[in-house]
Amino acid sequence: MKFRIRHFAVLSLSSLLIAAGCGSGSGGSSANTAAPSGAAQTAEASASPGAHKLKIETSFYPMYEFTRNVAGDLADVDILVPAGVEPHDWEPSPQDIANIADADLLVYNGAGMESWVEQVLDGASGGKLAAVDASKGLDTMEGHAMEEEGEGGAAATDEAGHDDHDHGALDPHVWLSPALAIKEVRNIEAALREASPADADTFKANADAYIAKLEQLDQDFKNGLKDTKRKDFITQHAAFGYLAREYGLTQVPIAGLSPEHEPSAAQMAGVVKFAKEHNVKTIFFETLVSSKVSETVAREAGAQTAVLNPIEGLTDEDRSKNLDYIGIMSQNLEALKAALNE
Repeated sequence: MKFRIRHFAVLSLSSLLIAAGCGSGSGGSSANTAAPSGAAQTAEASASPGAHKLKIETSFYPMYEFTRNVAGDLADVDILVPAGVEPHDWEPSPQDIANIADADLLVYNGAGMESWVEQVLDGASGGKLAAVDASKGLDTMEGHAMEEEGEGGAAATDEAGHDDHDHGALDPHVWLSPALAIKEVRNIEAALREASPADADTFKANADAYIAKLEQLDQDFKNGLKDTKRKDFITQHAAFGYLAREYGLTQVPIAGLSPEHEPSAAQMAGVVKFAKEHNVKTIFFETLVSSKVSETVAREAGAQTAVLNPIEGLTDEDRSKNLDYIGIMSQNLEALKAALNE
């Protein structure tokens, strides 16, 4: 994925990784934490006295949430991207790099979401750090921005999340499909079992318990979206392609894969035209980024706005309500049901 990247110094990276091997590090930020979902606690066991407790760094909120539910009490799980920070363009600080180098495992989403990860892993080669690409083996697809048309037309993505343009970048937002989230959890479980074979049974039991909840979430989406009046929905950026593909919907994104992408006037006019022609009454915006683009489109189309959360990080409000991945996805389902039945 070719989001804007601000490169950090390679020499500084290498020296930090060497130095971190001699220290313990302070661990990543836990600012995105939510109340435990309970899945990991149903089968977890405390580490035996004197046993090594895994130190795990995770890239951003969904990876943290999935990992902690598998690890339970058998690992210290930290998160790198702080609360309230949009992760697409985030890059690690020197302290973050030191914490990664000091960890046993780095869990990241992959599919181009973390543009910094390859450089960090190259710098950490030869150390104790292992890494898991949680999206490895998943049926990923290319991401697509709204097509610009000279007369202001809009090219909506189809049920497979594709439009007429090949932009050549993978869509990383696999966690927004509960069915694919299940597969990411299994990939994380496999990495934890390899990192600590003695605890493999506990990791599997924890993963099974959490996946049972994800399977129920998946079923809720299937039941809730199968008979809606309409199948198309407009989003601020193209984060919901996998969700649309899984449940037979059509995502119409104003901008592309990165929320930092600024749509052109022609793109915005195309979405307004689409909304009017298809009688779309809700334009979705998201947390962590400005809603001005969605508000502008909604105003021009005579529509309202509502939140559809890509769950790239928790807000202060989310944490105050003890919301987690499943809770926010349930809110997303209700928002979609309301918009698609208008």
